[in-house]
Amino acid sequence: MTTALTRPDRPRQLDDHDQRTHGHPLDVFVSDPSGLTPVCDEPEFAAILEEMVADEAPRLFAVVQEYGDRMDGRIAAWGMAFDDHAEVVSVKGGLRMSLQAPDNALRLFKFGSHIRARLVWFNPDAAMPADDDDEAA
Repeated sequence: MTTALTRPDRPRQLDDHDQRTHGHPLDVFVSDPSGLTPVCDEPEFAAILEEMVADEAPRLFAVVQEYGDRMDGRIAAWGMAFDDHAEVVSVKGGLRMSLQAPDNALRLFKFGSHIRARLVWFNPDAAMPADDDDEAA
């Protein structure tokens, strides 16, 4: 889908004329929408954007390290799974990676024979309810 927000295939060089006729140097790459009529009102446009975000949202997962046979566990990294790849960020150490699939992160978080890694997909229904005493503090 090509939109006004899509970058051109080949950006052209800016000259002095471009600098004088456009408010921002990047304006030469995007058509000026000031003369166009909005496609709908603000509430409807907000709803369209909300639906777009919901339809295209990545799935959230954690890479969890397990010690022994259900002895202990910790979240080692968080990830987002997109249709064609996954982005993973470690909790400690600032490791960031782009992978072909979420499962590809597991081998990087296994440690020896006593610590293995597993993916746990985020389930918002599994969150513990907030304690009213904690919210008042």
